Amino acid sequence: MDAMPRVAFTPNLQRHVDCAPGQTSGATVGEALEAVFVENPTVRRYVLDDQGTVRTHMVIFVNGRQIHDRTRLSDRVNDDDEIYVMQALSGG
Repeated sequence: MDAMPRVAFTPNLQRHVDCAPGQTSGATVGEALEAVFVENPTVRRYVLDDQGTVRTHMVIFVNGRQIHDRTRLSDRVNDDDEIYVMQALSGG
């Protein structure tokens, strides 16, 4: 199998929606996530708001670095990158 970006979701998110890790296509975070959402539309509403931007309490990393573009999800990804989606904790 050709190398493709890998998308993984935190176990906490997996408790609310079926979103197993896997490989997907895409040259940007947005393209890669859209490929996941086509296969699993339910996870979209947990990650993105109704405007298509990353929800306030969600964080996305590529290879351990937080993405810069939470609106258009234009951060580039390579075939061997890992996209990690997690819920951000807040409170005090």
